[in-house]
Amino acid sequence: MAPADTLVAFLLATAAFAFLPGPGVLYSVAQTVAHGRRGGLHAAIGLHMGGLFHVIAAAAGLSVLFTLVPTLYAILKITGALYLIWLGIGIIRRGILRPTGLTGRQNPRRPATFAQSVTVEVLNPKTAMFFVAFLPQFADASASLPVWTQMLILGLIVNVMFTVSDLVAIFFTDRVISALKGSSRVQKLANWLGGSILIGLGVHLAASRA
Repeated sequence: MAPADTLVAFLLATAAFAFLPGPGVLYSVAQTVAHGRRGGLHAAIGLHMGGLFHVIAAAAGLSVLFTLVPTLYAILKITGALYLIWLGIGIIRRGILRPTGLTGRQNPRRPATFAQSVTVEVLNPKTAMFFVAFLPQFADASASLPVWTQMLILGLIVNVMFTVSDLVAIFFTDRVISALKGSSRVQKLANWLGGSILIGLGVHLAASRA
């Protein structure tokens, strides 16, 4: 592995990226607002599994394809953006068609939320590009471990730290929402808020240049 000072820099940089609110945190918050803590937890686990896909792809060198084939990057980006927008509209529609009190959040569509979250992360080429740009900076070609193994280990650490950040946001959001439970109007507003966040993330992804 890389020298100790390089690893310390890696951990500090990873923590900075992880705990500054970003799309992953906002996505987890949106799912928590719409589906409660369990829904948020399943979203975080789904994002984590999708992140593992990108870690393995980066370690294997597959993510470099996005830099070599810009069209592939664009297709995946637009597909992911449209999927996020579709999910957001679905959350808003469910709030309109089946408005219930916050005490009725005990059915967070857990399997669907998990599968959707895996799909969202896998379809996000910006995650792939992040790993491609970030991990090689902390891999040492002269170390005893192969570079791909170093990138795999570093990627797993990054993925865990991002998941921890998501979990903190989920529990905080759930505490706030739970304090407002019992109001169907608040639940309807929560669905609008959660759906709007996902739609906003989709629009942002589609409009981003890189």
